[in-house]
Amino acid sequence: MYGYGWGFDPTFIILIPAMIFAAYAQSKINSTFNTYLKVRNSNGYTGYQVARTILDNHGLQNIPIELINGNLTDHYDPRNRILRLSNAVYNGDSLASVGVAAHECGHAVQHQEGYAPLAIRNTIAPVATIGSQLSWVLVIAGLFFGWMQLLDLGILFFTAAVVFQLITLPVEYNASSRAIAMLTEYNLVPIGEVGPAKKVLSAAALTYLAATIVAVMQLLRLLLLRGRRR
Repeated sequence: MYGYGWGFDPTFIILIPAMIFAAYAQSKINSTFNTYLKVRNSNGYTGYQVARTILDNHGLQNIPIELINGNLTDHYDPRNRILRLSNAVYNGDSLASVGVAAHECGHAVQHQEGYAPLAIRNTIAPVATIGSQLSWVLVIAGLFFGWMQLLDLGILFFTAAVVFQLITLPVEYNASSRAIAMLTEYNLVPIGEVGPAKKVLSAAALTYLAATIVAVMQLLRLLLLRGRRR
């Protein structure tokens, strides 16, 4: 396929290290989160209580906190200005729960302060979403039928998705830094328990880094495939 019949595509090799790293990152967040999900924070605060405290202290009393299904599905919705926490975080009083809750609050505070990378990410999010969904249809059609215009359009759409991933990195790392600072500032966890919460957030950040590396390598692979079709 892609210039090599339906056999092995040698450009796939460049993805292997990135995919191995992505698998490691996913394993790391799962193991770290599950480990500290069993360790109760000594103050006994739930993720909901931590989130409500942080938001209220930043003048964000108007942002509701909703319970959402799933595991590690926690997120801040900037369009509707809603913080959504999974059951393990919302009702949990573990170090993992308070760390994740604080991280999502970090995004709400970013939004409030007009943090530039978040604003850019929110602006290009619709294009990136369409790009990630449509790009491979165009790429496969372009390669299969030999239509370079379709292939180029697919690569352009995928590039938008890669840019979105690149912008996501500083947004996520900044939210984690804010989370640790806010947990400390508002005495939500003792100093001795900040380390474990930070480990959970660092493991989560690793998954974003891995996703970005995979996306960049995939884009490089597409460019190589295009070069071979010229």
